[in-house]
Amino acid sequence: MSGFIEALIYIIQTLGSLYLLIVLLRFILQLVRADFYNPLSQFIVRATQPLLKPLRRIIPGFGGLDMASLVLAILVQLLLLIVTLVLMGYGIGDYLLQLLVWSVISVTSLLLKVFFFALIVSVILSWVAQGSHNPGAQLVNQICEPLLMPIRRILPSMGGLDISPIFAFIALNLIDRFVLGKLAIATGMPPILSPFL
Repeated sequence: MSGFIEALIYIIQTLGSLYLLIVLLRFILQLVRADFYNPLSQFIVRATQPLLKPLRRIIPGFGGLDMASLVLAILVQLLLLIVTLVLMGYGIGDYLLQLLVWSVISVTSLLLKVFFFALIVSVILSWVAQGSHNPGAQLVNQICEPLLMPIRRILPSMGGLDISPIFAFIALNLIDRFVLGKLAIATGMPPILSPFL
């Protein structure tokens, strides 16, 4: 593979993964019932609206969730996989179902990574900017709270010390490594196609 093709694959994967992240954030923000009027939420809505609007006519919501955004994330990942394979010189004719499975695995892994890094940012913010009114900090806390609340209910009070993020990190890593990682290996997913695993 030439250096030009490798650079092109890198650019396409980077830009495509960035848009995939924005689409997935749209789903996550609805999942956690984040503030719609937050400026970052408004940016995410505007960035995803052109592709989501026609998709919503076909795919209805389910349980208050916009399933169209989740389907769009899987389709964006599928398109990234197809473009990467074609640029690498592979055929995709007989592997469409397998590519769809790989797309679901990758999107699920990215979903876990978003929660993982949101937790890291939340912990750091709790040390340096507790109670911040920054739109980014508020959004991070809104993403993390539904994940941490069930853990806080189980853990006994530790006198103001919140160790629930530690257990959330463990749970997210276990799912990512031992469920999604093993599933990717079992389905034969090449490492170059799994940037989030």
